[in-house]
Amino acid sequence: PNHFKILSFDWHHVETPYTVSAWILLASIAKILFHVHKEFGESIPDSALLIVVGLILGYALQKLHVSNELFTLKSTTFFLYLLPPIIFDAGYFMPNRQLFENWDSVLLFAFIGTIWNTLSIGFSLSILSKFKLFSVPFTNFEILLFASLISAVDPVAVIAVFEEIHVNEFLFINVFGEALFNDGVSVVLYQMFRKFTLIGINNLDPFDYLAGVLSFVVIALGGTVIGIFFAFLVSILTRFTSRVKILAPVFVFVIPYLAYLSAEMFGFSSILAIVACGIMMKQYVKGNMSHDANNSVKYFVKMLAQSSETVIFMFLGLSTISSVHQWDTTFVFVTIAFCLFYRIIGVIIQCSVLNRIRNKKFSLRDQFVLCYGGLRGAIAFGLVVSLPSEIEAKRMFVTTCIAVIFFTVFLMGITIRPLLFLLKVEKAQLDYEAMMVEKVYNKYFDYTMAGIEDIIGQRGRHFIRDAFERFNAKLLKPLLMRNVKRKAFDASDIVRAYNKITLAEAVKIAQIGRKMNKLEI
Repeated sequence: PNHFKILSFDWHHVETPYTVSAWILLASIAKILFHVHKEFGESIPDSALLIVVGLILGYALQKLHVSNELFTLKSTTFFLYLLPPIIFDAGYFMPNRQLFENWDSVLLFAFIGTIWNTLSIGFSLSILSKFKLFSVPFTNFEILLFASLISAVDPVAVIAVFEEIHVNEFLFINVFGEALFNDGVSVVLYQMFRKFTLIGINNLDPFDYLAGVLSFVVIALGGTVIGIFFAFLVSILTRFTSRVKILAPVFVFVIPYLAYLSAEMFGFSSILAIVACGIMMKQYVKGNMSHDANNSVKYFVKMLAQSSETVIFMFLGLSTISSVHQWDTTFVFVTIAFCLFYRIIGVIIQCSVLNRIRNKKFSLRDQFVLCYGGLRGAIAFGLVVSLPSEIEAKRMFVTTCIAVIFFTVFLMGITIRPLLFLLKVEKAQLDYEAMMVEKVYNKYFDYTMAGIEDIIGQRGRHFIRDAFERFNAKLLKPLLMRNVKRKAFDASDIVRAYNKITLAEAVKIAQIGRKMNKLEI
């Protein structure tokens, strides 16, 4: 007979959320332990250490005969849940001024550089396959599909390494900006070659090739437009939250995610959508929220991004154990060699072009860091595991992709700090905050340069920025922000700088006063 049970154990009811929470907790504890020893934590990137922990756990779970489903990173989980917080964090906290001043180099590296790497790696591997050097055959579109995903420079890996070593703003924005926008381009190329592969080379006609090239432009622009639309939407909604302030942070989190999902649903670039949304919305929503709400958003976004990064790298190690591999020594080493060689060639050519047309030049040290910034990571892995199962070489592609990721994260990620030290690359000034005089002088310099460019008839970056700021002050800010009047000159940056400096000085005075009171007691 059945009797009343005071307690019952129901694992299946909480299996999914409990497993996710346990992985996040375990990965976070591991990350804390890495930094117990300061020199050890600084010499080896967190991403590499988390992958090692994932490998150890994966091996242990395999020996315990635990189902692979519990520790396999699925592409759907990665692209719909883990990736959006990281990309949004990167876009929302992107230094807009540095991005604008280096838009030409960032877009050149991200678009032309990615296309160059994809085509050069793909066609080089295709030529070598004609000599039957590899264990598994593949078609031209299949190898171009692989080349598109292996060209994805991972912002997770780049952020993890370059934030730790504190490179200067010029290098950081170029490496980080390239990695961020490169992912959107790589995914668009991946989708194009994936469709070509599924159609079959024998069934393609000239119209299909033209449609494929057109789709590249449409998907990229469509994702950007969707992101801008949702940025305006979240700005307008936060404008009317003065009486229900608790809703403003909700809009900041939910609407960019809807932009990502909407772009994904309609086949546009979801990465470019959430990046564009984060970049565009920041200045407006920050003005519509209180100081406390802005701080809450900042720390919550950082917390989500850090948690996702930690889980991704740990699951990358776990998935290495759980995946079915096919090792081809020649293919692995040739792919790594081509990734390095063509990135170096691409960076040198693009920097030589940029140095001819811009005032801020890329030195040889800068170019070396750019070459070293091509770290691959979880995005490439997420794409490779989602390859169509009909591709005969899929297992070889998966194994090679993991090998490339390990090579870049471990060898390049570990050696970049001592190399930057040896090359004496300029570092960022930590804990530096410009004073009021410097803020005013920079603003004065911007307007002076814009006036000079207007007089000589040159439409340079100062003139373009000045034109946008006037358009922003007259039309966008009054529409998207509360309590903002239409005006030709916007001094809000100076006012914010003054308030921030005044607040910091007040805090220092209060701290000094407390110390004096303690001494008197």
